[in-house]
Amino acid sequence: MKFQIEDVTVYFPYDNIYPEQYSYMVELKRALDAKGHCLLEMPTGTGKTIALLSLITSYTLSKPHSSLKLIYCTRTVHEMEKTLAELKLLHNYQIKHLGPAARILALGLSSRKNLCVNTTVLAAENRDSVDAGCRKLTASWVRAMAAENPNVPTCDFFENYERAATAAVLPPGVYTLQDLRAYGKEKGWCPYFLARHMVQFANVVVYSYQYLLDPKVAAIISKEMQKESVVVFDEAHNIDNVCIEALSVSVRRQTLDGASRNLSRINQEIERFKATDAGRLRAEYNRLVDGLAQRGNLSVSDTWLANPALPDDILKEAVPGNIRRAEHFLHVLRRLVQYLRGRLETENVEKESPISFVSSLTSQAGIDQKTLKFCYDRLHSLILTLEITDTDEFLHIQTICDFATLLGTYSRGFSIIIEPFDERMPHIPDPVLQLSCHDASLAIKPVFDRFQSVVITSGTLSPIDLYPRLLNFHPVVSRSFTISLTRDCICPMVLTRGSDQLPVSTKFDMRSDPGVARNYGKLLVEMVSVVPDGIVCFFVSYSYMDGIINSWNETGILKEIMQHKLVFIETQDVVETTLALDNYRRACDCGRGAVFFSVARGKVAEGIDFDRHYGRLVIMFGIPFQYTLSKILIARLEYLRDTFQIKEGDFLTFDALRQAAQCVGRVIRSKADYGMMIFADKRYSRHDKRSKLPGWILSHLRDAHLNLSTDMALHIAREFLRKMAQPYDKTGASGRKTLLSQEDLEKMAESGVQDMLF
Repeated sequence: MKFQIEDVTVYFPYDNIYPEQYSYMVELKRALDAKGHCLLEMPTGTGKTIALLSLITSYTLSKPHSSLKLIYCTRTVHEMEKTLAELKLLHNYQIKHLGPAARILALGLSSRKNLCVNTTVLAAENRDSVDAGCRKLTASWVRAMAAENPNVPTCDFFENYERAATAAVLPPGVYTLQDLRAYGKEKGWCPYFLARHMVQFANVVVYSYQYLLDPKVAAIISKEMQKESVVVFDEAHNIDNVCIEALSVSVRRQTLDGASRNLSRINQEIERFKATDAGRLRAEYNRLVDGLAQRGNLSVSDTWLANPALPDDILKEAVPGNIRRAEHFLHVLRRLVQYLRGRLETENVEKESPISFVSSLTSQAGIDQKTLKFCYDRLHSLILTLEITDTDEFLHIQTICDFATLLGTYSRGFSIIIEPFDERMPHIPDPVLQLSCHDASLAIKPVFDRFQSVVITSGTLSPIDLYPRLLNFHPVVSRSFTISLTRDCICPMVLTRGSDQLPVSTKFDMRSDPGVARNYGKLLVEMVSVVPDGIVCFFVSYSYMDGIINSWNETGILKEIMQHKLVFIETQDVVETTLALDNYRRACDCGRGAVFFSVARGKVAEGIDFDRHYGRLVIMFGIPFQYTLSKILIARLEYLRDTFQIKEGDFLTFDALRQAAQCVGRVIRSKADYGMMIFADKRYSRHDKRSKLPGWILSHLRDAHLNLSTDMALHIAREFLRKMAQPYDKTGASGRKTLLSQEDLEKMAESGVQDMLF
């Protein structure tokens, strides 16, 4: 269908549109017109992605002279592929209506591991090894040697791509990662470098958050992106955590041992070069005197990860004299590693500000702040000069230089925390030194400053007013939408007590109470006997899940559950969990039914959908608060309180409930779907906790369902399932319109929106 929103003709590839999608587009257009940033919360399963893509591409088409570009950031490769598949559908629809004028170039960009087509490189097991394998075949010095000696292996795909030179371009179209690989194989060109090159010419680019938020990657990939871009962060409820991880570094004993090995290896290389090609080291020294820490014209295959500091904070002057010579730089790094080794030999938890850490480093190891700031660029320059290709072996020294550069650059918003052991296992010594970032606004500030509009959107952004404070920006539009339904197909309940009337909660003083574990078990036993197909259970942590399952096993509750349904468990191993999920789905498909035990903040809670019969009920056992004794969390809470006036309790509750909402939101993935959500903890009945849940869940949470015991919840579940078993009218003839046709939209334009929507 195609319709008008003010001066923009929107092309939408489906016959009907949800009212909330239409409202979403109207608000999004307001933000684009104002050239500002916006926060939009829209329930899961209401077609957020296609609404975003339709409005932004149609907006671009309506302004043929603007060079508006869409940068769409997702969290996982799976989400990237889904987005590109939707875009392909939309693109075909636009071409059908507008002809060749609607042609665009859209592509996904991912790591070499997901785009490489060279079988020898792909044989490596992890991403760093694939990157290093690629460098061994494509680095400029390797190719120069291969030109003289045909026995030196190179990559045919990269060579063909280089030979094609300016002819190596992608014709217009929408390319998923699979399409890029297929096109690369067909042409004999390297898909990874082709995609990297085409990113600057594409109208739509889909990639991971890190490509914009992590300075090490953003400086290589995203520096060519023009200001007239709309940046969308989809599923962005955890965006503050992504920003913080991008600027945090941890150093363990293994890191320091690896760094010492790296330094010995670099030393051998320097000695070898002194004997065979001393001119190279001299040339590098002269370059550093002139302040050219990086060669400006690096070959695309030589680029390494960029400086970990943000672009505005990187020094643009000559490298300090004490690290210009390669051997002097190694001495400095050795002293740094030695100093850090000494700091890890502690029996108490220590917390310091970067300023005091640097001053003690200067007095004890003689390394000043400016030297620290240049460590990363100096290492990069040295690795290039020494023509080292197996970069995966140098990750340890790279981590140390990351740490040094961030430490030398930032004095505010960071802490250094040294812990002699993990508090959950105090008898196992595992010292760790962490440079921990507390200020999420640091990493995202360049994105807000540089791009015209940034859209932060997700199904769980409640309470929406906290995000502008956490990320330190001013949105021009901030809206939360509810879900329009023809029947009440979502049934949230708050369970506060078991059938024996004892309260249930995962509060610290109650969680080890056998009565709580028994009541949780009895709740599940009752539910598996009446709820068909799949049930998903979320626990607050892996250790709590292990404890509960063990106690259920001893008391025979697990056996009772398994008489009704099969049980599958998420573990910390990705392969095991994938296998468990696969078998869970098979059990639901064949009608046997299954229960999946999972953990909030785990892999399953974030990206896996339990739509239709895969999830008819989701139970959230407890409130998934973060581990509140974590020193890093305490330091961050102090910083948020002092800088942004966010109270500790408010932040912890907000963080726990966005995780809980994310977990229960897995169960509803479309309007034809139905499912129940049980919040099993007496604390959910308190208004201050409950009010932080998203509006679309709260609007279905009745007062009568706020204080239930197990047998009352069972009665409500039976009634709900009986009601859902009736045939229903998708279009909403009963007075509530949930699907709008083209005629409806035209009527709305004439009579005003509100009449149709409400």
